[in-house]
Amino acid sequence: MPKRQAFPEAFRGKNVLITGGLGFIGSNIAHRLVELGANILIVDSLIPQYGGNLFNIESIRDKVTVNVADIRDQYSMNYLVKDQDYVFNLAGQVSHIDSMEDPFTDLEINCKSQLSILEACRHHNPNVKIIFAGTRQQYGKPDYVPVDENHLLHPTDVNGINKMAGEWYHILYNNVYGIKATSLRLTNTYGPRQLMKHGRQGFVSVFVRQIIEGETIKIFGDGKQIRDFNYIDDVVDAFLLAAAYDDCDGHVYNLGGDEPMMLIDFVKLLIQVAGGGEYEIVPFPKEKKRIDIGDYYGDYRRIRATLGWQYHTHMRTGLKKTIAYYRKYKEHYWK
Repeated sequence: MPKRQAFPEAFRGKNVLITGGLGFIGSNIAHRLVELGANILIVDSLIPQYGGNLFNIESIRDKVTVNVADIRDQYSMNYLVKDQDYVFNLAGQVSHIDSMEDPFTDLEINCKSQLSILEACRHHNPNVKIIFAGTRQQYGKPDYVPVDENHLLHPTDVNGINKMAGEWYHILYNNVYGIKATSLRLTNTYGPRQLMKHGRQGFVSVFVRQIIEGETIKIFGDGKQIRDFNYIDDVVDAFLLAAAYDDCDGHVYNLGGDEPMMLIDFVKLLIQVAGGGEYEIVPFPKEKKRIDIGDYYGDYRRIRATLGWQYHTHMRTGLKKTIAYYRKYKEHYWK
C-alpha cells in the first residue's frame, strides 16, 4: 500500500492544469496544490449556472494563473495542455434535471468536450496524467448496496449516460494511446466553495442554504432514501493520490463514506449542528421522481487497497465546518 505522506513531493514544481478550477472541487484542489508548491493553471468558462466563482481562489489569487476558456474550444485546449504534468479534469455539467431538459448541451460538455481534452493531450502532451471526475450517477438505481465498481452501469438520466461515456473515453485513451488516466466516481461531496445560489449541485447545498436562511428544509418522498457523503478535504486527498501514483492508471474507483444515512437523519444532524431549524416531508416533484436512484452508498475498498485512501472527516465535523464557512462568506455565494 502506498504511503500517503510520500505523495506531496509529486507536485512540487510541477505544472498542473485544473479544468473547472474555479468551481467547488477544482478550487479546493488548487488550494491544496498551492501548499504543495505546484505551478497551477486554472481553466474555467465562468458560465454562471456551472459554479465557477472567483471568490473561491481569493486567498491564492496571486499564486495561480487563471485562463477563462471553454473546454469545448479545441484550439484553446490544444494550447493549454502543453507542458502540463497533471490535468485534474473537473469541468462538466452536473445537473441531472438540466441534462434531461437540455440533453444536447450536456452531451457537448460531458462527451464532446472530454474528447477535445483527450485529443489535445494525445497530439500535444502524451505524457500527461489525467484524473477525471466521474459520478455515482453512472450506476443508476442500484441493484445492491454497497455499490462496488463491478456493479452494472444503467444510469437513470442523460447526465449519467454522458458522464459514463466521458469516463470511458479517458480509460480508452489510457489503454490505446498510453495517456495515463484514472476516474474517481464521486458520491455526495460537500463543504466550502460549493455552488449555493441554486440547486444544480445536489441536495446538500440546498439544505445547507435553507438552514442558514432559516427556511424550512423540504425533503422529497418519505425521507428514508439512504445516501453516503464525503467532505471536500477527503475528496481532494483522493484526487492527489490518484495523480501521484501510477498503480491506478486505466482504472476507476468509487469514493464513499462510512456513515451512510437516511436523508431525514442527515437533516436532523444538520439541524443539530446548526443550532436549530425545521423540516417537512413533501411529495417528489414529477421531474425528480422519475430519475431518482433510491438508496445508494458506495463500496470504496478498491481505492483503499490500492492507494490507502479512506474516509476521515466525520459528518458532524464536516457539517460544522461547512456551516461556519457559509455563515461567514454567504455574500459571495448567495448572489
